Amino acid sequence: MTPSQKRALAELWPKYGCEFSTTPLEFKKLFGRDAPVVLEIGFGNGDTLVEQAAMSPDIDFLGIEVHEPGVGHCLIAANDASLENLRLIVHDAIEVLDVQVPPASLRRINLYFPDPWPKKRHHKRRIVQPRFIGLCADKLEPGGAIHIATDWANYAEHIDEAFADAGQFRLAERREHDGERPLARPMTKFERRGLRRGHRIFDWRFVKIDL
Repeated sequence: MTPSQKRALAELWPKYGCEFSTTPLEFKKLFGRDAPVVLEIGFGNGDTLVEQAAMSPDIDFLGIEVHEPGVGHCLIAANDASLENLRLIVHDAIEVLDVQVPPASLRRINLYFPDPWPKKRHHKRRIVQPRFIGLCADKLEPGGAIHIATDWANYAEHIDEAFADAGQFRLAERREHDGERPLARPMTKFERRGLRRGHRIFDWRFVKIDL
């Protein structure tokens, strides 16, 4: 962690940070207004998250990340952009979804380039599993969507299969491209890295089915 990132965590966390708690969040109180909320899971260094928040001031954004240097980077970028519609949580995303995010409270969930865990024996560590899909369905408002992107073909197959077996979502759009057709999102650092490795990019938008 750089000195500036350490300083950001100390000085800017009170403005943008949200501590983990088993008490469900009140988004109106957290953001000081009533607006749609978008959750980004694993925002990395936060560049994409900050860009989206700056482009959509009428939407509130909540980011979850456990890598503190990335959180520090994001805090600096958010402050430089004078954002008022961004809050961050440093904690395990599954636990935050499970106990801290209220039911039917999110307009959209973004999961961009999650850890692919490419070795077969590690596939069970992938975040896209039935429990995760169920949590997303519970936390999204009616008609809400989850956007996913990966540059690993094997993970793309896993995502296709996982959502095909889940009855809570319908596939609204799927794209396979070489970086030129991101689906309603900016290009990310991990996307550029994947493209340099010769990987193709996979994008999905799954919409919650109102049962």
